Order: sequence, then structure tokens, then C-alpha cells
Amino acid sequence: MTSTEDDGPASTLPRRQLGRFLRERRDAAGFTIADAAKLVDLSRAVLQRIETGQIQKVRRQDVEALCKTYDVGEAETRAAVDLATQARVKGWYHAYGGLYSSAFNMYVGLETAARQLTTYHDQHIPGLLQTPDYARAIIAAFPKFTGREDVDRRVEHRMKRQALITRRTSPVALDAVLHESVLHRQIGGPKIMAAALRHLAEVSTRSNVTIRIHPFKAGLTWGMPHGSFIIAQFGHTSKGQPVEPPVVYIEGGPAPDVYLEKPDEILVYSELSTAVRGTCLDEVKSRNLLRQVAKEFERGEH
Repeated sequence: MTSTEDDGPASTLPRRQLGRFLRERRDAAGFTIADAAKLVDLSRAVLQRIETGQIQKVRRQDVEALCKTYDVGEAETRAAVDLATQARVKGWYHAYGGLYSSAFNMYVGLETAARQLTTYHDQHIPGLLQTPDYARAIIAAFPKFTGREDVDRRVEHRMKRQALITRRTSPVALDAVLHESVLHRQIGGPKIMAAALRHLAEVSTRSNVTIRIHPFKAGLTWGMPHGSFIIAQFGHTSKGQPVEPPVVYIEGGPAPDVYLEKPDEILVYSELSTAVRGTCLDEVKSRNLLRQVAKEFERGEH
């Protein structure tokens, strides 16, 4: 069996996600890359290129054979084949809907692999910083999630994601900017908001977490509304080269999520992020404001 090499400009995201998934399943199954390659009649070099997202057109039968070798279930095998198909599409962007419809949440995959996340949020506290009650209020508001068990499962999943910033070994560096409106947008009631803001203040004392507030008085950065975004970076090799190119993620809400990866797109959002941070309150003033607004919720002043 052989796999066709890159021959056109398509997004690297689905093939990077597919490669990550196959590498993780191979490790879990206890195979070396050489053993796995031999079992599915691929060369070691080709399988290594698949796992590192360097082959654009991965054949369906190769993916199915690898999944069968690793004892992957039918649903995840179908999702893996879907990723292989999406990897061929030029100008690709896609929403997998996260846990809500598939185990292959493209963003969660990127988030898990990232070494640094730079975020801006103007509607709500980001998932990695939410309390369980705050997360439950947001998730339960979605009309398709009506069962308590359904909501609880998603809240649990969101809380488990937070291990990325709290684990002892190599926690993700999180640089979060929240617009001041996030502090006043009441989600779940005053008690839930007070607890959520106090949690933010506490988490902001961690060495790997920075939280800054973008105040109303800062106006519009660059004179334009831009919405929330996340820049995911994946660290560097021993030679100083990026492990993977950075990605900008823009949550679509009712529309599809958008992933940007072209260098000029990354540059624009990096410069925007720097400009926003330049008008933010510093870390201490941000923490004090979080605690102040939490007290206001507790006193019933909101």
C-alpha cells in the first residue's frame, strides 16, 4: 500500500488531527511505529509522515487498516476516515461540533496539543476557566440539551479539559484577555457569577495563567469590532523550529467554526492580540476588578 504525497495547497488541520489521533491510538495499543507500519503494509517513513500530518492524501483503506490494528471502534474509525477525506479539501474549514456530535472535536484536539493559548473573549468566560455551575448554566441554555444526564456529561468533559492548565507537568501557558462586559453578563444568577469571578481571580495567581481585563474605556481596538478568538501555539523543537504551525480558532456559535493557519492571517491576529493587551488593565488591577465585581454580585448590586 502507498499514500499519495502533497500536491496542492489544502489545510493542514485535518491531517494534523488525524495524525495525532493515529499516533495516540498506536501508543495506546502498544505498537512501535515500525511494527504498526509492517502490519498494514506501509513503510515506516510513510506512517511517520501520516502521524506528523505531512501527507495530504491519506487513503481510506490505510486509515481503516490502522484503526482495525489499533482496535478502534466503528464511530471513531468513521470520524478518522472523515478527517482523511477533509484533508484533501482546499480552503478547508469545518466544525465537528465538539463533544456535541463527535469525538473528533478539532478545537479540543488543537487545545490538547498546544503549549500556549492566547485568547480574547467578549461574551463569556472561556471553558478552561469556568466553574462547574457557570459551565452548566451555559450548556443547559442550549435547547438541544434537555436531559440532566446529557448536560452533566458535557460539564464533566469541560472540567476535565481544565487539567491542561492545572497539571503539575508542563501545564499549558494561558494568556487570557476578557472584555469587561464578560464580568457583568449574568450567566446562571448572582451567586454563580460571584463564584465564577472569584475563581478567575484565584486561577490568575498561577504562574502559567495570565488574566487581563479589557475595560470599556479602551474603546475599539483598531477602531473595529473583532469578536472572540484563540491563538494556539505548539512549542518548539530542540533546534528552535515550531513543532507545528500556529492556528487561530474562531468559534462560530450557530455558524461553522473557523480555523485560520496562513502566516499572514496568524500575523494579523497576533498583532491584534498585542494591540488589545496594550489597552488592558494590568494583572493586579484585573484581579482586583474581578474581586470587586464578585462582591457586587454577592451584595445584589447587579
